[in-house]
Order: sequence, then structure tokens, then C-alpha cells
Amino acid sequence: MAKRQLNRRQNWRIEKIQGERAARAAKRESSAVEALEGGDLGPEQHGLVIAHFGVQVEVEARDGELAGQVFRCHLRANLPALVTGDQVVWRAGNQGIGVIVAQLPRNTELCRPDSRGQLKPVAANVDMIVIVFAPLPEPHANLIDRYLVAAEHAGIKPLLLLNKFDLIDENNAPALNALLAVYRTLGYPVLEVSAHHGNGMEQLQAQLDGRISVFVGQSGVGKSSLVNSLLPDVETRVGPLSELSGQGTHTTTTARLFHFPGGGELIDSPGIREFGLGHVSRADVEAGFIEFNDLLGTCRFRDCKHDREPGCALLKALEDGRVQQQRMNSYRSIIASLPENGY
Repeated sequence: MAKRQLNRRQNWRIEKIQGERAARAAKRESSAVEALEGGDLGPEQHGLVIAHFGVQVEVEARDGELAGQVFRCHLRANLPALVTGDQVVWRAGNQGIGVIVAQLPRNTELCRPDSRGQLKPVAANVDMIVIVFAPLPEPHANLIDRYLVAAEHAGIKPLLLLNKFDLIDENNAPALNALLAVYRTLGYPVLEVSAHHGNGMEQLQAQLDGRISVFVGQSGVGKSSLVNSLLPDVETRVGPLSELSGQGTHTTTTARLFHFPGGGELIDSPGIREFGLGHVSRADVEAGFIEFNDLLGTCRFRDCKHDREPGCALLKALEDGRVQQQRMNSYRSIIASLPENGY
């Protein structure tokens, strides 16, 4: 059944109603903050945002007598949008409710466009992106490369993680080995684990300890199973692989931060099927393909599109085997998906 098209007046009315609802929610939140600040608030202290729920966040106290305790906090109206991983200054109130009074500068910011194309941060202060894929659903180099471009653009270290490696058989082994070989040749760290059987999990834990990490990857690759294996005391619902599509069903609904015993943290974010890169430019994408670094700027033509132009350094490197066809295909696909003004 075709989706019903709304006329301009209906769209205007929907936007008006949504705006009024948002304004009422903001007014209620502002009143709650004023009531809290009018009462007895504790001293300012540092905290870590570990989850986000609409207009409120959960903050873990980082110092003082309250260190390690978690509080639901309101936000002052003049603060920017906060995300999991943000370092903040907050004040404790009565009945376990607090107020966030300041956001500390972010070291890194992981962003992606939302459904309307607006750039939106999804996690802060992350220093490793774990790109999870599995034999099923079949991994696609293009999606992995999109994550790598995002990691390079954000200045965050990537780790490629093949989960469910016990599902490798004689049918899918050649393609998987070829896929992994490309990234190992480029110098990217690659781990093969099985969250179900426990193989390779100690090596993964060693990589995670002492870092703030985020797991990304399409649904069905076992991100929730990995969290359950790494943090057995945490209940993260595991979704089955859809028999019809071969893709996973989304189970994690909000980004949440967990602590590892070794001192590192994990931000478990909702599964996504495709990572949008509409916010990056062509130059950003080129910089995200690390094997291009020594080649860029050496083409015969300054505005070379690396397509069919004579004297193209990338095409020559492709011909010589210094650039893999798989990576060039991903590069062209990502470039083609960018808005025209980003090209």
C-alpha cells in the first residue's frame, strides 16, 4: 500500500502540534530545574553521562562521597544537547535528582546524520570504534569502509572485529579471508572472536581495557551478545536474525555506557543498517582511505575525479595493485552517495 502524501497544510499542522508539544515539555523541564535550584543543591562536582532519556540524562558521580553512584539529572536550558560519554559538572538535589550546570569540552565526537539529514552527535569522548561484522549477515566492504572513513574523520582509532567466526565454513571462508586480508595489509587491527563460544574474547578485552569504546555495525552481527559475554552482569537483550531478510532485529534502544573491570568503558549504541556520511566532504572521504594519502595531489589534473582521467595517480596505483579494487569500489560508492555540494 502506497504511503499517503500529505499536503502543505497538513504538514504545517503536524509541525505546529509537534512544536507545541516540545515547548510544553521544555516548559515542564524548566519548571523542574527551577524547583530543584530553589531548594538545597549540593556542591558542584564532576560526572559522566552514562545514558540519555529525552530531556533527562543519567549521570555517574566521578568524585567525592558520591563517586560511582548514578543520578537522574535535569539539564539547564542554556546547555547544548548532551550524549552518552559527555563529561559534565553537576549538583546533587533531593530524592536522587540532580541538575547539570556545565558541559566539559569533548575530546572526540562521533556524529551521524539523523533521518532528516541533520548532523547529530551519538557519543562523546570515544577513543576506539569497534567495527563489528560477522559471516551472517554477509559483511559488505562498503559498510565497513564507511565506518573507517567516519573513524578517520573523527580522529578515533578503529578496530575491526569479526564475530561469530565459528560460522565460517568452506563456502564463505574464501570471501571472508580476502576481505580481512585487505584491511590487515593496510595495517588496521583485526580480531576474530566468538561471543557464543568465548574464543578470542580475552584478546578483545585487552584491547578494550583503558579505553572508551563504541561498538558499531549492522544489526544481527552480535553486538549485544558481545556485551553479554564481556559484561555477564549486564542484561542486554539479544535479537534473532530475521529469517526473511538475513538482517538482525534492533534490540538496544538507547546508547548506554558500561564499565569494564580493567578500567575501560563501552558505549553500546543502537544497531544501524547503514552509516550515513552526508556530513563529510569529498576531501574528508579521500583522507579516510589511508592508502590514498601519498597519492592525493599527484594526479595530472588538479580537479581529478579519479574516474577515467589520464594521468590519475589513484588509477595507476589501482593498476599496479597498490590500491585494491574492493577499496576503490567503496570509495566510488561513498563519493556517489554524497550531496552534490559535497562533491
